[in-house]
Amino acid sequence: MKRHLSFALNIIAIALFIPGITLPMFALNMEMTALLNAAGITSTLIDKELSILNTVQDLWNSERFLVAVLIFLFSVCIPILKTTLMTLAYFTRNENLERHITQFVSAIGKWSMADVFVVAVFLAILSTNHADTFSRETLSLFGFGISVDISTQTLSAAGDGFFYFVGYCLVSLLASHLASTTYIIKRI
Repeated sequence: MKRHLSFALNIIAIALFIPGITLPMFALNMEMTALLNAAGITSTLIDKELSILNTVQDLWNSERFLVAVLIFLFSVCIPILKTTLMTLAYFTRNENLERHITQFVSAIGKWSMADVFVVAVFLAILSTNHADTFSRETLSLFGFGISVDISTQTLSAAGDGFFYFVGYCLVSLLASHLASTTYIIKRI
């Protein structure tokens, strides 16, 4: 029974994983406003919605190769490998192969905590919500003082991809745990 439940959770994890990496993980908006004596100009500096895959692509394009590769490895490759292996273990009729696969997935399970690390990084980014800065500058032009108020506001919010990815991490962890305890019970 646990074996079947583990497989069902594995399927649910896949269903959560796909939107988790493709839907926006977070939205980031940064605006700057300059007030010159009562007249104001507002300009949007950043307005992005990034998924995990978009983040990897942006990092790669800006030549931050190590970070791009690490996020891709831990957030995309290892989850796909784990899911594929757990599916293979479920369908194999060779108990020895099933045991080896389950042990291998348990061994790389420690690395899957990097998934949670990536989510934590996104949470850290989200903690910048409503970070406002303000400065007042006085310009001297032909002997006249002109007051300029400059402010920036950063707004960020969790996107749907964030919640799907967190759901994937939790369901995948539970599925792996059930699979490994199923093997232990079989051995006894």
